[in-house]
Amino acid sequence: MKEVCVIGAGFGGLSLAIRLQSAGIATTLVEGRDKVGGRAYVWEREGFTFDAGPTVVTDPDCLRELWTLSGSDMAQDVTLMPVSPFYRLNWPDGVTFDYSNDEVALQREIARISPQDLAGYDDFARYAAGVWQEGYVKLGHEAFLDFASMIKAAPALARYQAWRSVYSMVSHFMKDEHLREAFSFHTLLVGGNPMTTSAIYALIHKLEKDGGVWWTKGGTNKLARGMANLFERLGGKLRLSDKVREVHTIGDRVSEVECESGWRQRFDAVASNGDIMHTYRDLLGKTSRGQAMAGKLARKRFSPSLFVVHFGLEGSWPGIPHHMILFGPRYKELLADIFDHGVLPRDFSIYLHHPTVTDPSMAPAGKSTFYALVPVAHMGKLPIDWAQVGPILEQRVIEEVGRRLIPDIKDRIVTKFHYAPPDFEADLSAWKGNAFSLEPILTQSAFFRGHNRDDSLKNLYLVGAGTHPGAGIPGVVGSAKATAKLMLEDLK
Repeated sequence: MKEVCVIGAGFGGLSLAIRLQSAGIATTLVEGRDKVGGRAYVWEREGFTFDAGPTVVTDPDCLRELWTLSGSDMAQDVTLMPVSPFYRLNWPDGVTFDYSNDEVALQREIARISPQDLAGYDDFARYAAGVWQEGYVKLGHEAFLDFASMIKAAPALARYQAWRSVYSMVSHFMKDEHLREAFSFHTLLVGGNPMTTSAIYALIHKLEKDGGVWWTKGGTNKLARGMANLFERLGGKLRLSDKVREVHTIGDRVSEVECESGWRQRFDAVASNGDIMHTYRDLLGKTSRGQAMAGKLARKRFSPSLFVVHFGLEGSWPGIPHHMILFGPRYKELLADIFDHGVLPRDFSIYLHHPTVTDPSMAPAGKSTFYALVPVAHMGKLPIDWAQVGPILEQRVIEEVGRRLIPDIKDRIVTKFHYAPPDFEADLSAWKGNAFSLEPILTQSAFFRGHNRDDSLKNLYLVGAGTHPGAGIPGVVGSAKATAKLMLEDLK
């Protein structure tokens, strides 16, 4: 029987490991941390459950498929709860917008803000459906290993003006600035600047419209744990708390995986769900291929990092929905500060996560769990002392949430802590503390992203945010489908 190793138990690594094990390939999944999930880590403090990473589950069918491969039912391991509205957007001028896939309610929200944009929204929705069909359904699970595959996809990309940004395309259809922001901010959830990310990413609107937005009961890490349970039931081997030190090679093939504990094993193939720079610079750093790729990657644009304040409060807040975007006074200029200028602005926009309104189990009775997330430049662009700046920014973020939503927030705090760019680097080996791998611009997408199979090391594969199609749960689960297809063909 063929034996393979998957390095990293994030959603991409878990999905790939399940696909391989379901197909009869003996798979070992190695994770350096004490829990599976990667960015979807979890902390439990004073009875509160704090999810580290992604909180928005879209396209649940791509997850259910992992269970159906072996005739199983996802409901055996995971309970998904619908979230509505998907997001409540709030601007400093007092305008609010509830974003959902209830078409009547959504049209009513648009009409309340800008009735003249109703026809434009309909045109945008048709455009989003078109790019979803081309970019997600047709190409989202296909590996782009050569330039010919990119040429083949070019006519469709050109037809949908992929060279334009999401914000530019939304602006073509809608004139009101609130609505332009409401229908373009989604790229931030995958590490992209709405002003520069390809308009193909407008497909997220269609993805959410068709599949809804969901929450995993007990927290997003429960989804990762459920996937791990499935993998182990299938006979897969899960190795936790043992960080990979090196991937050894012989000639043009990877041969063995060595961990910091001293554990070392030979495999027929290896796939990395680790940070793409970490994979090449560190795990393959003694090879010419690793050194060459690390040099090449260092010249690419990586996504920003995040500053996340986790806090538990006394009281419940039925009026605060599960997801909110508290926009700041600037949009384009703020994005430029984060993505281009590498400064820490005085203003910010906040993504506020309030899971207890959907799932009270996330906090003790009568209490609430929150996190407030602020995009910040990665440490390559913003080399500041986060040990000094972190507590100051934490205070400012909490004050802004208090000012906008919970006036006595400071009196209600039971517990709080923050997670900053150095934590992404330390815990996830994320280069410069990036939060989403390579920035999803057109020239770093598909063929121009990390390849699902390495060009030189014939049995080395990539899965996760650094390879096609990119970040986000549907993205990394899709990358696993593309990578598994290659691996199963090669391992015959």
